[in-house]
Amino acid sequence: MSTFRNLLIWQKSMTLTTQIYQLTSTFPKEEIYGLTSQIRRCSISIPSNIAEGYGRESDKEFLRFLNISIGSLFEMQTQLEIAKNIAYINEDLFNNLYENSREVERMIVSFIKKIKERNSPS
Repeated sequence: MSTFRNLLIWQKSMTLTTQIYQLTSTFPKEEIYGLTSQIRRCSISIPSNIAEGYGRESDKEFLRFLNISIGSLFEMQTQLEIAKNIAYINEDLFNNLYENSREVERMIVSFIKKIKERNSPS
């Protein structure tokens, strides 16, 4: 039986979440309830919604959770940019993480399109 763990988008988003946790562990302690918490919650939401959507009974529901996941990804990208702007991360680290997030974004968008095509009348 296949599980959400077999989905490459879930695997890549889990790697990204791990990178975000490692990054935010270096943020100033006064950010623990601010940017650190917010960016971590967004990153966790990405693979969590992919997994939850996978477990739903219909493609329509799965699409809804994939769209929530991509919304969380965009929110996380914004917060990464804020972290760069306030010098919590340097340009190179930002570029690396941003490109990793863009890869996950492209994969989710592609997966959404495949599900929609599968469900469109021929």
